[in-house]
Amino acid sequence: MNENPKAQVRQFILKQFPLARKRQIRDSDALLESGMVDSLGVLQVVNFIEEEFSIKISDDDLVPDNFQTIDRITALIADRAGTSGN
Repeated sequence: MNENPKAQVRQFILKQFPLARKRQIRDSDALLESGMVDSLGVLQVVNFIEEEFSIKISDDDLVPDNFQTIDRITALIADRAGTSGN
């Protein structure tokens, strides 16, 4: 019943981070290296994932690699959700 997680993540990123909106990012664009999302922004993304998808993000998951792109964030969600299902 959930809509596409990638679309949800993308919508959240665009809503929360004005620089991402201004640059009209693609799902493969580097969010951290470009400065669109900073460390505080990563925490906002984690909160969003945990609330929206009922997934617990562990400390081990909090590595820049997992939050580098919308594609990678979506992969993390799929991995933690047990691929898909809900």
